Amino acid sequence: MKHRFGGGAVVLFVLVSALSAAGQPKGHLLIIGGGKRGAAIMEKFVALAGGSRARVVVFPMASGYAHEVGPEQAQELLALGCGEARALNITRSQADSDSVLALLAGVTGVFFSGGDQSRLTAALQGTRVEGRLHQLYAAGAVLGGTSAGAAVMSEVMITGDERRPVADSTFNQIEAENIVTAPGFGFLKTAIVDQHFVRRRRHNRLISLVLEQPQLLGLGIDEGTALWVKPDQTFEVIGDHGVIVYDATQAQTLQDPETHGLRASGVRMHVLRHGARFDLKAKKVLQLAPR
Repeated sequence: MKHRFGGGAVVLFVLVSALSAAGQPKGHLLIIGGGKRGAAIMEKFVALAGGSRARVVVFPMASGYAHEVGPEQAQELLALGCGEARALNITRSQADSDSVLALLAGVTGVFFSGGDQSRLTAALQGTRVEGRLHQLYAAGAVLGGTSAGAAVMSEVMITGDERRPVADSTFNQIEAENIVTAPGFGFLKTAIVDQHFVRRRRHNRLISLVLEQPQLLGLGIDEGTALWVKPDQTFEVIGDHGVIVYDATQAQTLQDPETHGLRASGVRMHVLRHGARFDLKAKKVLQLAPR
């Protein structure tokens, strides 16, 4: 495995300066719903990162086996034709160090592993490394993640916890003030991401959050499926299963302050599969099936 990433800092700062004038990130997001990733998804990540010229860093800290998962995912990327890939299994203090920041110079792709998203944000949130990741995304790098690595992409991050759990059941109600969220990395600001969505029947928790925060779309990504979010804030679905989009931005919503029950009328739902395209700004389907 190659380890050293050279140069690129001057180019990065020039691109970031150009971005600040344009006001739009130049990078891509590849948000994967977990489970087995088909070859098409990871090949897309490598291609967006630059193929044989790609320089990719894997952050595996979400996993309880980060020391194993990181190198394995780096090797997976190398086998798919990635030019350089390395795992950075770092602590929070290391995420503020000059030595780790230097390793991000010239990086064209970043991948977040699965596991527990709170571990990942605990290590990186508010650090110099997180700031550099935003710079890389602004300048044109691709940021990818699976499962927990998908959850961290949005500004509002689902933690997986409930405030009022029921024994032997999870997320069994559509109700307010129950789903625990925390700040994510905020690469995606217009939506809340949920993962393993259809397979693990997570509709209730995403619907609850969308009705509580109707200004945000709900994006439920199933296993083996990814959203490729492009710089123009449209996304394309890649993979074997589906993506559910909940849109309550034009709905009438009510909360019962005593029971926490939620009511709504006019919520829109889209069921999208491979090849479908969606505009996050206009909140509309651009293409339902591949042409």
